[in-house]
This record gives sequence, structure tokens and C-alpha cells, in this order.
Amino acid sequence: MDNKLSRDVQMQFMRPGQLDSAIRDFPVVYVPFGLIEWHGKHLPLGNDAIKAHAILVKCAEEFGGVVYPPQWLHNGFNQDHLVPIYTELFERLKRTGFRVIIGVSGHNVKEQIHMINNALKPVIADGTAAGIGLWEMTLSQGEESNSDHAAKWETSNMMFFYPDRVDMSELGNEEIILDMRAPWGIGGLDPRTHASVEVGKRNVELASKAIGEKARELLNSLRPENRSMGIEKIEPGHWWLI
Repeated sequence: MDNKLSRDVQMQFMRPGQLDSAIRDFPVVYVPFGLIEWHGKHLPLGNDAIKAHAILVKCAEEFGGVVYPPQWLHNGFNQDHLVPIYTELFERLKRTGFRVIIGVSGHNVKEQIHMINNALKPVIADGTAAGIGLWEMTLSQGEESNSDHAAKWETSNMMFFYPDRVDMSELGNEEIILDMRAPWGIGGLDPRTHASVEVGKRNVELASKAIGEKARELLNSLRPENRSMGIEKIEPGHWWLI
């Protein structure tokens, strides 16, 4: 696996015919979630959504499906307002023809997953579509696949996907208290000694494979008549916008 991210599976870059073909082949859409948040001095502020998006692109490259653009609104916003917005997004994706909707958050707090699953509930209630909210490593967590906050795992992911966005020199040589406290804001194993491109690559391989297998499982869990594209064709008259 290399770190290049195909534009052929990213919805914002696809032409209508490509989207139509992708949904017919594997009617799964992956929606990455994250936020703008401090991730040490050495990582980009958008780490969480960037990470989730990239892992999902690798997943779609191998298994099929389409990756929706990253979502930056999160559980810190008023859920009475936000959950209905994402329910509408998921409903629109369903009307586009997708039969499986997988929301993947790189922000590893349980409230973020609750937000995704609460938004999905009314969309999948009739059994014509399936969906689930996950962290990127929910299905692959183990010795070679995990997460933290700007420490070993998140730094390794960024080293693999976006090495030009990582500046380890920003951390200096002083002792870092690795419990999220200021001024470091890092939680986990010291990235200066534990993070690497190789660790990131292996984590991505395992996470993307597990998510792809879950997508297949969810699609196969539907009745046969609900496993194919839900509209006649991606063209004006049948589809215009999400």
C-alpha cells in the first residue's frame, strides 16, 4: 500500500458517470468526520478528519464505494440542531442510491459515534439501507492498529499520508508530560520515539481492510432487492444534488 489517494473514489472529484458506475458496483458511501483541534505543535489542526478521510479512500480503493468529503462539525455543537442535519445528509445519500452508509470519525470520543448513529437511526429504520458509526480503528484495534491524541498512532498516520504536514522539530527535546496537559496537548506514547511511517502504514492497512469488510457485511445483511442502486440513473430528472 502506498500513500497516494485516488481521486476516482472521492465524490467531489468524480464525474456523474463515475459516480453512477461506483454505486452500481458497490453501493456504499463512507463519510469521514473530525474537527479542528489542537494536536500537539507538530501535527495539523484538522488531523482527525484528514486521517479518517485518507483511511477511507484507501478502503474504497480496495473494496469499492465512494468517499464523501470530510465533515468538520462535531459533537461539541448543539446536537438538537446537528443530528437532524446529518440525518438529512444520510437520507440524501440513500436517495442517491447508496445502500450502506458508514460514518467514520477520527475524533476518538464516544459522543462523536453517538452523534453519527443517532443521525443514522431514522435513515436505516425501514431496512432498505444499513449504516453504522465507527472510529477509524474500532474494527482493527490491537497491537498494530490503535489511536491516541497526537502521540504514536496519530503522528504515524500523518507521517504516512502527509509527511510534509508533520514537523517533529516543533516538539524539541524537553520532557513531555503525555497526559494531554498544557502546553503539549499530547496523550499516548511519545511520538518522538514511537511514531514512524511504517507504524502508520500498517495501521492504515488494518483499519481500511476492517472497514471494507464491514461494508460488505452490512450490504449482504440487506434483503437481496435492497442491495443494488436505489435510483435509475445519475442524471437530471433522477438526481441533481446531495
